[in-house]
Amino acid sequence: MPSIFSRIIAGEIPGRFVWTDDVCVAFLDVRPLAHGHVLVVPRVEVDQWTDLDSATAAHLMTVAHSIGQAQKTLLAPARVGLMIAGFEVPHVHVHVVPINGMGDLDFTDADTDPDQVALDELCEQLAAALDT
Repeated sequence: MPSIFSRIIAGEIPGRFVWTDDVCVAFLDVRPLAHGHVLVVPRVEVDQWTDLDSATAAHLMTVAHSIGQAQKTLLAPARVGLMIAGFEVPHVHVHVVPINGMGDLDFTDADTDPDQVALDELCEQLAAALDT
């Protein structure tokens, strides 16, 4: 059975995409740790990031870097955090999160009911910033 991320990539479940290419996609997290939380996900369904081929792993980091730069410009956080945990969904995903402190990376504080209009607006802004 495909992971939820494979289903989002296939268009079976809606996603707010800020990046798409032949190797990966990036979309806003539906349970964000902070406003602007993005997931970078390879198109190939691999459970653990250490099982990715090195070219795909490097590409995910390159995309995460570009997204982090756009988040810094648009949202002005103190830092942009980067995390790969992999316990929630068995499909590699890199969390790129605008943060102002380490506590901002605590999944128990995820927003389970984010403002949908704000997510739509941010998606458009990040996607536009990444087109440059």
